[in-house]
Amino acid sequence: MKPDALNGLCPYYTMYPLNFPLRALEEHGKRGDWVIDPFRGRGATNFAARLLETPSIGVDSSPVAVALAKAKLASAEPGQVVASAEAILNAAKAPTSVPSSEFWKLAYHDNTLTRLCQLREALLGECSSATRVLLRAIILGALHGPRPKGTPSYFSNQSPRTFAPKPNYAMKFWTARGMYPDDVDVLSVIKTRATRYLAYPLPDIDGKVELGDSRVADTFSDTPKARFVVTSPPYFGMRTYLPDQWLRLWFLGGHDYVEYRQPESQLKHSNAAHFAAEMGRVWKNVASRATDGARLIIRYGGIHDRAAEPMDVLKKSLIDSGWRIVTVRAAADSDSGRRQARQFQSVPKKAITEHDVCCHLA
Repeated sequence: MKPDALNGLCPYYTMYPLNFPLRALEEHGKRGDWVIDPFRGRGATNFAARLLETPSIGVDSSPVAVALAKAKLASAEPGQVVASAEAILNAAKAPTSVPSSEFWKLAYHDNTLTRLCQLREALLGECSSATRVLLRAIILGALHGPRPKGTPSYFSNQSPRTFAPKPNYAMKFWTARGMYPDDVDVLSVIKTRATRYLAYPLPDIDGKVELGDSRVADTFSDTPKARFVVTSPPYFGMRTYLPDQWLRLWFLGGHDYVEYRQPESQLKHSNAAHFAAEMGRVWKNVASRATDGARLIIRYGGIHDRAAEPMDVLKKSLIDSGWRIVTVRAAADSDSGRRQARQFQSVPKKAITEHDVCCHLA
């Protein structure tokens, strides 16, 4: 099993390749340097730092991102995670609430949904141990996805694995094709995934993951001085991070329906100038927690339905931020994987070129 297996725990569209933070830290860093990621996403920077035995801090405003990144820093044996799930399911405690709309009846078999609700309520009640942190993330990764011809590897009816199906479209899709959910062996799926992702022991390294708003200076008040900031901010116009993860948000205690309202903790996308100014606040905040000689390394790109030139937006955000651009190079892997650079459509357009931007403290 490869040492980076845990990074594949739960894919979604905002992820960037692990080789981006690995390359940045291997080229410029040394063991023990603290790393900050103020737009942490699913935790690739934190995980890369862990592989290199480097302490890190990640901040994100999405509860899904926080849950996954915490798992990237946790350690437990596969058997411990399976035993934790088994204990919850064997407790014979009926869940207090089970979603019952038509979408949920078509998305999950009654038995499967009941077991998921048992696990959900137990983990909402207590999820401080590494074992439960990993169990929660494993469930998030299996919550929805495609149905294979053989043994089920996801809990849901046919769905995307990177973003949650929207109810109206999904119900029409399933009904038109006569597709109904399988009664999935929840514990078997958890066991298979725990074995896959946790088979390789990883170093225990200092790390901290916070649910927060990186535009707020106090978010970093207890952050150790860092030599590196390695991150990939939201691309201008990408505003659907939370609605696209609504099922995983439900498992983490959210609503059992899609909520499209954008929370105040999200960057505002009203126009490119405002968006750049919002990012600029973040760059100033991390500059205040950087050591002399620190580097800010940014992966940035754009999406097709915004007229703004991505690099113009990024350069504006760095004006008077405390950082000076030193190098800009095109990333070779803008089209690899399902990430911000690719739109949410069945036949995506070729991705807009992403760039890796290296800055030094001004």
